[in-house]
Amino acid sequence: MKGTSPCFAHLLVDGHPVDPALARDVARFRRAERSRLVAARSLMSEERVQGTATLIAELEDIITLQDGLCIAVYWPIRGEPDLRPWMYKVHAAGGQVLLPVMVAEQAPLEFHTWWPNCRMKRGLWSILEPAEGEARRPDIVVAPLVGVDEALYRLGNGGGYYDRTLVRLEPRPRVVGVGFAGCVVPTIYPMPWDVQMDVVVLSDGARLQR
Repeated sequence: MKGTSPCFAHLLVDGHPVDPALARDVARFRRAERSRLVAARSLMSEERVQGTATLIAELEDIITLQDGLCIAVYWPIRGEPDLRPWMYKVHAAGGQVLLPVMVAEQAPLEFHTWWPNCRMKRGLWSILEPAEGEARRPDIVVAPLVGVDEALYRLGNGGGYYDRTLVRLEPRPRVVGVGFAGCVVPTIYPMPWDVQMDVVVLSDGARLQR
């Protein structure tokens, strides 16, 4: 209608104003990097076992387990490091293990309690999640990496769920990224909604911290 202010809602991503051409270019770059890095982490089983053991040792070094500490981990998909042995250790030490739950498309994640042998169900992306655990706010979030840049911005699977979630958590939890060696890139060209991690540990023992 003449005289009506134009609507710029289509130029917003999760409430952030963006340049459409820039957003397209960054998305195209990230898709290409994501495909390359997912293919590159197809490790032989022995390499994967050793790399995962190194990651778990690094997590044990930087996270002091204690009774009641809430740690959000993840259920591994697409060749991600399998931290389930460490989840059992967290639980045995009296910590609360949480797993991400998708409550709706494009909505922030919830983190629900997990315990050994709890009933699991497939969520919206067919990823296993606790069927009965309650939602809790994590003290620490351990996030899987497809890639990470030198400023500790994370390249994930492309849904944007972790960024959408972390920016809304108050107080903000400590965010630890975990990934296989070789996933570091100079930059992912951070956008306004991207959230930096606090520390990153890799399967060769490398550690990045800001």
